[in-house]
Amino acid sequence: MRDLAVRATRIRALQTALYWTQFVIAVAVLSFPLSVYSDFVREHRYGLSNLSFAAWMGEELKGLAISIVLGGFAMMALYAIVRRLPRTWWIWGAAVTIAFAAFGALIAPVLIVPLFNNPKKLQDARVVAPILSMARANGIHTGEVWEIDASKQSKRVSANVSGLFGTERITLNDNLLNRASLPEIEAVMGHEMGHYVLNHIHKGLMEIGIVIVVGYALIAWLFERLRRRYEARWRVQDVGDLAGLPLAALLLSTYLFLLTPVLHSIVRGQEYEADIFGLNAAGKPDGFAQTALKLSEYRKLDPGPLEELFFYDHPSGRTRIFAAMRWKAEHPETWATAGASK
Repeated sequence: MRDLAVRATRIRALQTALYWTQFVIAVAVLSFPLSVYSDFVREHRYGLSNLSFAAWMGEELKGLAISIVLGGFAMMALYAIVRRLPRTWWIWGAAVTIAFAAFGALIAPVLIVPLFNNPKKLQDARVVAPILSMARANGIHTGEVWEIDASKQSKRVSANVSGLFGTERITLNDNLLNRASLPEIEAVMGHEMGHYVLNHIHKGLMEIGIVIVVGYALIAWLFERLRRRYEARWRVQDVGDLAGLPLAALLLSTYLFLLTPVLHSIVRGQEYEADIFGLNAAGKPDGFAQTALKLSEYRKLDPGPLEELFFYDHPSGRTRIFAAMRWKAEHPETWATAGASK
């Protein structure tokens, strides 16, 4: 693959882009059977997917194209640094990776999401009014709430906060609108506003940045030792050689896999902070608990401690329901109106 890219053009940046395209397609083909099983067969087995196989393939091909284009630009920048700064590339390469991650967060709600769904401003005043009131009360200056037609793909209820540097959006999917009561929607929106107010996107980039810097430093150290040992067999000249990308990817993947409990704990901690913020902002503990039950359709409610540590990047349903009921117990003034708010 490296030799083909070199024969095709003398421009190094284009060599990198061509190699990356081959690499992404090769990985997609090799992982295709597992992707079909995990993302299509099991989703249908549990009654969560609304996609036909053809529609699912269309979504996969879109994702592949995005990976080729955006990843290609990132790889061109990263390998340019590796070649120019072979000893300290792991520091500057990490900075470039974080910058591209921030760029991805910036364009996601306005350019990436519309490729898969149809975002639009939520018009139902019954739903919008209390959400905007809660936003204003928590210092969020927005006059709009967004929804997406996620039901075309899945039956999952969900909402998210996305964007960066002016593209931020708080979005809920139509499954949540169609299946949840107003208190449940308000509870979920309070949680998503928590991510915004608590600056979780910015903090997440900083935390992941630390992980990437350490990971790249380990790659720089291990790559050179393995390359020297197997130089005759692999024909990889140095870390800037494109043919070394599979080894670098394997080392990074192994590092991130071993770090799974740490990465999940970082995200799970932020999610729990947003849970507590949402309970205080919305004041809908019953709605929050009912939403946690809906999420149990695809998340085990009560995992063991090690199971939650390794596999959960969100608090378990039991943890969330307990937090909601604890909040309710400490706010008896909400009990009289709990039934009337449904």
